[in-house]
Amino acid sequence: MHVPSTAPPPATAAPLFGPFTVGSLALENRIVMAPMTRELSPGGVPGPEVAAYYARRARNGVGLIITEGAAIGHPSSERRAAVPRIHGADALAGWTRVTQAVHAAGGRIAAQLMHVGLDPLLWGMTPAEMDAASPAGFELLSPSGVDPSQPAAATVGREMSDVDISSVIDAYARAAAEARQAGFDAIELHAAHGYLIDQFFWAVTNRRKDRYGGDLSARTRFGADVVRACRHAVGEDFPIFLRFSQWKVGHYAARLADSPDELAAVLGPLVQAGVDAFHCSTRRFWQPEFEGSDLNLAGWTKKVTGRPVIAVGSVGLKDSDFLSYLDGKGADVGDVSVVADRLAQGEFDLVAVGRALIADPAWPAKVRGGRSADLIPFDARMLTSLH
Repeated sequence: MHVPSTAPPPATAAPLFGPFTVGSLALENRIVMAPMTRELSPGGVPGPEVAAYYARRARNGVGLIITEGAAIGHPSSERRAAVPRIHGADALAGWTRVTQAVHAAGGRIAAQLMHVGLDPLLWGMTPAEMDAASPAGFELLSPSGVDPSQPAAATVGREMSDVDISSVIDAYARAAAEARQAGFDAIELHAAHGYLIDQFFWAVTNRRKDRYGGDLSARTRFGADVVRACRHAVGEDFPIFLRFSQWKVGHYAARLADSPDELAAVLGPLVQAGVDAFHCSTRRFWQPEFEGSDLNLAGWTKKVTGRPVIAVGSVGLKDSDFLSYLDGKGADVGDVSVVADRLAQGEFDLVAVGRALIADPAWPAKVRGGRSADLIPFDARMLTSLH
């Protein structure tokens, strides 16, 4: 079990180690393990290796672990067989073992719930290539059948009907309830990077003419309905996080909002629906979001919503885009003083660490102990196993 250190951390890292509370969830410190798809759960069932993987991070002092995206119980939620699911007795039993292991190690853990929609990893492929990359009979559903990497007139898969939309919302609610039953301390809805909820947010992929399409607030309706259904399923005292981004896979200049007012229009309905905290996904946490201010996306989200926020983006690494791993690139250990200083100033409340925690399960303990020289650099080959 993790035993908190009584020795003070170095001054440059100290803000990372203050306690924080989100709703009913009390956290020992401000360090969050970012959700990172590992695709190492055969048949969608998280096994003992997954439980041990997360428990190692909890034992070394991660304040909150957010799991990799887990597919909800809808036929089109995920095409990859080794991505974990959060439906079915076998997978739920696996997740229960995960939460028990994390809690025994003194940690807290949230399940990230996911539906990929028209999977962004397929964008730009031909229909034949998409079929080859999907299981037989798998149906690609999205708000408008739009692949943003194809010509504007092209359609792919099937535009979701009202029945489809209701079915997906129900599946999210079931997954939320089952996550709580499996022992999770919170849930996070994956509404970033071009996955289904984000496909409704983004005007490029949402060309609907009904109540789920149109202006910024209307495009947020689907996400808000998902939040509302999950809130009803888990009750008022169970934290719901929502992860969103401006950028999409392969579309790094994409924008949901070009100003703070537009950001407020996107996020306001989600707050009203019951989001407790926002996880603001950027590729580099230090980059300003809007002209005239140094605030990043998390800082602006906190300012316009009043909700707690998580900042993320190459934390603990030297300037290295996190998608560089797709090219087999590693990343050197970086300084945490800048992110800690901005945390101390109140720009954001929690800090998510990704690749640095894949490389080194003991990252929090080493940072707290002033042992930065002992930190392990990230190597893309580490992604092939659950270290």
